[in-house]
Amino acid sequence: MKLSRENTTALVIDLQEKIVPAMTEAKRLVENAKFLISGLSVYAIPIVATRQYPKGLGDTLPEVRQVMKNTAFYDKTTFSCLDDDVIRNRFNADLRPNVILAGIETHICVLQTALDLLELGKNVYLATDCVSSGNLFDQRFALKRLFTAGVVPSTSEALLYEIAGKAGSSEFKELSRLVKERR
Repeated sequence: MKLSRENTTALVIDLQEKIVPAMTEAKRLVENAKFLISGLSVYAIPIVATRQYPKGLGDTLPEVRQVMKNTAFYDKTTFSCLDDDVIRNRFNADLRPNVILAGIETHICVLQTALDLLELGKNVYLATDCVSSGNLFDQRFALKRLFTAGVVPSTSEALLYEIAGKAGSSEFKELSRLVKERR
């Protein structure tokens, strides 16, 4: 199913102060996540953000949080976001069939959440440039498992252009500005 502003929600998992620095290519992850979130905000895509045990792992990174508009924040202690009843109810009530995933760690929270979203009947799109794990071995095998399960791989830029659909609007001009800043 093609993504649009009417049929898509995003879920950003656990981009927190005390764990992101331990991720592979942490700087790339943060820059790409900020780009994706900023672009989603241009098109008013609802964003759900989670924090895993914030007392121990800290808050969402300040530089990520500052670009989060239309964002609902949820704290959790479960690995799958959907094993938390409040978050599961949020996605059960969401009639939008498509969910874009970003965050960490790919082989733990992202993987388990994606599998549960698929089970819930959602179409899951992974922004592959916006996920990471503590090591590449775990990352590589998690990606294989995700794609075998039916998660659609993509990149932040490709997902945003798919949502945009066409050039010429004021939103597209803002997206173009974000792309130029990124390059």
